[in-house]
Amino acid sequence: MGAVVGLVLGLGLLLMWRSGPRRPRQRPGAGGRGWHGHASEILAQADLEAVTPAQLLASSAVLATVAALASLAVSQSPTIATCFGVFTACGPWSLVRFRQRQRSAELRSLWPEAVDNLASGVRAGLALPEALAQLGNRGPEPLRRPFQVFAEDYRVTGHFGWSLDRLKARLADPVGDRIVESLRLARDVGGTDLGGLLRTLSTFLRDDARTRAELETRQGWTVNAARLAVAAPWLLLAILALRPEAVRAYNTPAGAVVLAVGGGLSVVAYRVMKRIARLPTEIRVLR
Repeated sequence: MGAVVGLVLGLGLLLMWRSGPRRPRQRPGAGGRGWHGHASEILAQADLEAVTPAQLLASSAVLATVAALASLAVSQSPTIATCFGVFTACGPWSLVRFRQRQRSAELRSLWPEAVDNLASGVRAGLALPEALAQLGNRGPEPLRRPFQVFAEDYRVTGHFGWSLDRLKARLADPVGDRIVESLRLARDVGGTDLGGLLRTLSTFLRDDARTRAELETRQGWTVNAARLAVAAPWLLLAILALRPEAVRAYNTPAGAVVLAVGGGLSVVAYRVMKRIARLPTEIRVLR
């Protein structure tokens, strides 16, 4: 009887494990796993595909070294120089994320127009590859280049699915994913409701962009004030680094502990502030 109970228990655990969530299979060009894949996707969303994650790391290391050496030359304090070197190392990644947020906001305002153009092409009877290719000439200016490359890929290969995969990886945008997969489905199984679907999507995107713009405007003052509050102690430290008596205090073990604790608290406070003020963002579930 005990063996039967053990067998049933083991079978139940196996079934529970097999029914758990699985990482969706990525299409070619969707980016690899781990930090490298995540950084590659962020760079693509920031429209910095010419920059590789390795180059981003190298620039962070170079800037951190330069900032640390400059701080050491001015303050003659290794602990203060280390602090400013660490903060400077985060600069390139912060700039990339800032560019990503800017481009995401820009695309949110442009996608409704692009979807309207696509729906007009479909309604006029254009084939799906032609409707997409025309966005490279008549679509919104910041979106033209990816669709021009799509048209080139399709002319060279004649493979619609592969060209869509390349377009989706180049756009690296949740709305772009939905449009690409809608067109892929329409191409594979047919259907006459694609035009209505695109018009509905355009209306939804306009409403979402308008609502998010209002929320971001109201949120901006609070976020900027919190950032200033985090940066203020370190600006004060930069001023104190010009005074020899302050430098001598921070060169002691107790001073190093104060800087380490202060840096940790600043990072935690900034992360908490970002988490509290974060607006919901759409996830690329169709990558």
